Amino acid sequence: MGDHVTDFMAFDPNDGPVIGIIAGEVSGDNLGAGLMSELKKLLPNAKFVGIGGPRMLDQGLKGLYSIEELSVMGLEVISKLFRILSIRRRIVDELKNHGISLFIGIDAPDFNLTVEERLKASGIPTVHYVCPSVWAWRKKRIFKIKRATNMVLSLLPFEKEFCDRYDTPCTFVGHPMADQIPESSVEEINKARNSLSIPKDGTYIGVLPGSRHGEIVTLTPVFLDACRIIQKKYPDAVFLVPVVNEKRKEDFMPLLHKFGSGLNIRVYDGSAREVMFASDVVVLASGTATLECMLVGRPMVVGYRVSKITEMIARCLLTVDCVSLPNLLMKNHCVRELLQNDCTASNIAAEVERLLDGDNTGLLSDFAAQKQLLKQNASKVAAQACFDVLTNS
Repeated sequence: MGDHVTDFMAFDPNDGPVIGIIAGEVSGDNLGAGLMSELKKLLPNAKFVGIGGPRMLDQGLKGLYSIEELSVMGLEVISKLFRILSIRRRIVDELKNHGISLFIGIDAPDFNLTVEERLKASGIPTVHYVCPSVWAWRKKRIFKIKRATNMVLSLLPFEKEFCDRYDTPCTFVGHPMADQIPESSVEEINKARNSLSIPKDGTYIGVLPGSRHGEIVTLTPVFLDACRIIQKKYPDAVFLVPVVNEKRKEDFMPLLHKFGSGLNIRVYDGSAREVMFASDVVVLASGTATLECMLVGRPMVVGYRVSKITEMIARCLLTVDCVSLPNLLMKNHCVRELLQNDCTASNIAAEVERLLDGDNTGLLSDFAAQKQLLKQNASKVAAQACFDVLTNS
C-alpha cells in the first residue's frame, strides 16, 4: 500500500453507502473485520474506506494508510507523533472526499475520538466501537466521547454502566471472541496440539510478549529468562511463541537468538489461539490477549513493563487497582499481574510453577461464567447498532 490514496472519488456514493472505518492495531483489525462482514449483510452495496489491517482489507476495505503507522505504544508515540497528527489531520478531509455517510472508529481513542468529533460536527454520524477505558483513568474524557459520537459500542458490561451514568448513548454488544472461541475440552486441546505439530502429551507453556514493537522489545528478554528458570524444573517443557505478523517476527527473532539459546522453544506465525489452547499455562503481556486466554480457559500470568515516565503518568491517572481484563471483569485479583519492577523472570517462573502444580478448577469455572456473559453475537449486534445510527441520523 502506498503512503495514502489520492483518487478520492474511487467510490460512487450512489452505488450504496460509503462507510469510513479506522482501526489502530491488530485487535481492532479483528473487530473491524467481523463488523464489516455483518454490515455487508444489512447493506449489501456498502463500501468501506479508512485504515485497517489484513483482515479488514480482506473484507474489502480501501486502505488510506497502513495500520502500522498507528500501532505504537509508550514513548514510541513521541518519535512518531508528527506523522500520526499529520494522518489524523488529513484523513478527515479524505474521508469527506470519499463521500462517507457514517464513520466508525475502532478503539484507538486518542486518534479516533478527534476524527469522530470533527466528522460529527460536519454532519456525519459517528460510532465508536470499544468504549475507551474512561472507567479506569481520565474519566473526564466521557464528555468528549459524548460530543464526538452518536453511539458507543461496549464490549464489556461495566463499560455500558459507566456510559449510562453520564447519559452517553451506548450499546453493550458483548465480545466477538466469546462468540468465536469453542468451549475448552480435551478434543480442542488435542486439535490445537495437532495443528501446532506437537505431541498430545507434554508440558506446554505459551509465551506471548505482545503484538506491538515496544512490547516485544521490552518483554521478550524477561519472558525468555523466565522460560530458562522454568526449564530447569521442567526439563521436558516446550515453550510455544506465536508472533502476530512478519514485522513482529523480525522484532522477536534477534531477541530469541540473544536470550533464548538452549531453550526448547517453537515459534509460530500467528496461531495465538491454538497456542493458548495447547498450553497448560500462558505467560503474556497485558492487553486483549488476556481476555482471549480467559475465553479459551487457560491459567495465565500477566507481565508488563513501560517506561518510568509512562509509569508515573499512569499512577497519577489510574483509578483501578488491576489492569488485566479478567481481573477487571471479575472485580478481583484472580489472575496474577506482575507489573513494572515485579515483572521479573523469577516472579514469572514462580507463578507458572504454582499454576502447573496447583488445582485451577475454581479459576477456570469463573472464566467459563464470564465467557457466557460476553456471548452476545457481538458483531451482529454491533452491525445492527451501526445500521440504526446510519438510518436514523
